[in-house]
Amino acid sequence: MKKKFILEGLDCANCAAKIENDINKLTGVVSASINLMTTKLIIEAEDDKMQGVIETAKKIVNKYEPDVIFRIA
Repeated sequence: MKKKFILEGLDCANCAAKIENDINKLTGVVSASINLMTTKLIIEAEDDKMQGVIETAKKIVNKYEPDVIFRIA
Protein backbone atom coordinates (compact mmCIF):
# COMPACT_ATOMS: atom_id res chain seq x y z
CA MET A 1 0.00 0.00 0.00
CA LYS A 2 1.26 3.49 -0.89
CA LYS A 3 0.31 6.68 0.95
CA LYS A 4 1.22 10.28 0.11
CA PHE A 5 1.72 13.05 2.65
CA ILE A 6 2.59 16.73 2.57
CA LEU A 7 5.27 17.99 4.96
CA GLU A 8 4.26 21.65 5.12
CA GLY A 9 7.17 23.89 6.04
CA LEU A 10 9.95 21.39 5.32
CA ASP A 11 12.87 23.31 3.83
CA CYS A 12 15.97 21.56 5.17
CA ALA A 13 17.54 19.03 2.81
CA ASN A 14 19.62 17.49 5.59
CA CYS A 15 16.55 17.00 7.79
CA ALA A 16 14.60 15.53 4.87
CA ALA A 17 17.39 12.98 4.30
CA LYS A 18 17.42 12.01 7.98
CA ILE A 19 13.62 11.67 8.06
CA GLU A 20 13.63 9.55 4.90
CA ASN A 21 16.43 7.34 6.24
CA ASP A 22 14.71 6.76 9.61
CA ILE A 23 11.33 5.94 8.02
CA ASN A 24 12.99 3.46 5.65
CA LYS A 25 14.35 1.58 8.68
CA LEU A 26 10.87 0.97 10.16
CA THR A 27 9.48 -2.56 10.20
CA GLY A 28 7.03 -3.11 7.37
CA VAL A 29 8.27 -0.23 5.21
CA VAL A 30 9.03 -1.20 1.62
CA SER A 31 10.19 2.30 0.67
CA ALA A 32 9.91 5.91 1.75
CA SER A 33 10.96 8.96 -0.24
CA ILE A 34 10.75 12.70 0.21
CA ASN A 35 10.69 15.21 -2.65
CA LEU A 36 11.97 18.41 -1.06
CA MET A 37 10.76 20.62 -3.93
CA THR A 38 7.13 19.51 -3.52
CA THR A 39 7.51 18.60 0.21
CA LYS A 40 5.81 15.28 -0.53
CA LEU A 41 6.52 12.12 1.43
CA ILE A 42 5.54 8.82 -0.17
CA ILE A 43 5.51 5.75 2.04
CA GLU A 44 5.02 2.24 0.69
CA ALA A 45 4.47 -0.31 3.44
CA GLU A 46 2.77 -3.59 4.21
CA ASP A 47 -1.00 -3.08 4.50
CA ASP A 48 -1.30 -4.43 8.04
CA LYS A 49 1.56 -2.26 9.34
CA MET A 50 0.68 1.00 7.55
CA GLN A 51 -1.18 2.67 10.44
CA GLY A 52 1.71 2.08 12.85
CA VAL A 53 4.21 3.27 10.26
CA ILE A 54 2.27 6.51 9.75
CA GLU A 55 2.12 7.22 13.48
CA THR A 56 5.85 6.56 13.88
CA ALA A 57 6.64 8.63 10.77
CA LYS A 58 4.84 11.61 12.33
CA LYS A 59 7.03 11.28 15.42
CA ILE A 60 10.18 11.06 13.28
CA VAL A 61 9.20 14.21 11.34
CA ASN A 62 8.53 16.09 14.60
CA LYS A 63 11.86 14.92 16.03
CA TYR A 64 13.85 16.61 13.25
CA GLU A 65 11.42 19.39 12.28
CA PRO A 66 9.00 20.23 15.12
CA ASP A 67 7.32 23.05 13.15
CA VAL A 68 6.49 20.93 10.08
CA ILE A 69 2.82 20.04 9.56
CA PHE A 70 2.31 16.39 8.55
CA ARG A 71 -0.90 15.93 6.55
CA ILE A 72 -2.38 13.56 3.98
CA ALA A 73 -1.87 14.67 0.38
